[in-house]
Amino acid sequence: MEARSRSLRIAVDAMGGDAAPDCIVDGAVAAARDLAIPVLLVGPSDRLRAHLARASDAADLDIEIADAPEAVTMGEPAMAALRKLRPTSIRVAVDAVRAGRAAALFSAGHTGATVMAAFTGFGMLDGIDRPALAATIPTQQGAAVLLDVGATVECRPLHLLQFAILGSAYAVTALGVERPRIGLLSIGEEAVKGNDLTREAYRLLESSGLPFTGNLEARDVYTGRADVIVCDGFTGNVALKISEGLVEAVEALLAAELTGSAAARVGARLARGAFRRFRHRVDYSEYGGAPLLGVAGVCLVGHGRSSAKAVKNGVALAARLAADDFLARVVAAVPAPPAGPRPAAH
Repeated sequence: MEARSRSLRIAVDAMGGDAAPDCIVDGAVAAARDLAIPVLLVGPSDRLRAHLARASDAADLDIEIADAPEAVTMGEPAMAALRKLRPTSIRVAVDAVRAGRAAALFSAGHTGATVMAAFTGFGMLDGIDRPALAATIPTQQGAAVLLDVGATVECRPLHLLQFAILGSAYAVTALGVERPRIGLLSIGEEAVKGNDLTREAYRLLESSGLPFTGNLEARDVYTGRADVIVCDGFTGNVALKISEGLVEAVEALLAAELTGSAAARVGARLARGAFRRFRHRVDYSEYGGAPLLGVAGVCLVGHGRSSAKAVKNGVALAARLAADDFLARVVAAVPAPPAGPRPAAH
């Protein structure tokens, strides 16, 4: 049992995130305490030990520390994670997973730096050219996977086909969907709609043998018509950020309306349970983070504003993917590359 426990230790980039290290450490401690997940905190050791000392039961939890005196700030370019062998927290976390000291990693820090560090440290799976971040989004019929949401901004049609394969493998594991339906995000349902990228990707998906349902317009993303929604990283990131902003705006508007009069306040109290369930369905912290798919290692990328609750859930998802041999499932789902020279991903 001890050997298996150590093999499922999750490396946590303690210096990644807007509220690092406080919220990050608090979330990691909660995961170790409440879920019995072994954790490797990565960051300045003295600072992390001082923070852990605030938790009365820290000494009883399975938490280790890996010293990383530097961190990649949000204002730095993504390549800063790799420059001059800097001992940054994300780089040391990736190295810990690669060396077998941890089974997976979680970071809420600089997304570009995390992608670059994981890409360089883990390498890519055979048959996959570019990584993709897969966000779990709520729909009218449950949940769906949207990818890419920021790892690969400039895509080619073949990349979108690969994202569909990766997203399907993730949906099977994370959502329990036996045969995920795949939709392509475009500006119209017809195959001829969209730009060169989406039109050619449509052709590849249609002939792939995957359960491709066709194009989805933006208004259909949350209807549940598809379990996996594929797009390039630029489009996906914009869609995700608009969705997050819309949720916050709707909540603010509802709060204003429901406190505007005595009758509204009474109605709000009566509907409190429904509002709580609504918040639960649309709260990104419930999912913890987006897995970086395509790299040869388990990597979860959290929101920069991750709360302790989001970090705890992100660590839990990373541990679940590691325990379920997620990488092996993905490898099994990716077709073997053809022998000989690879055709261009035009």
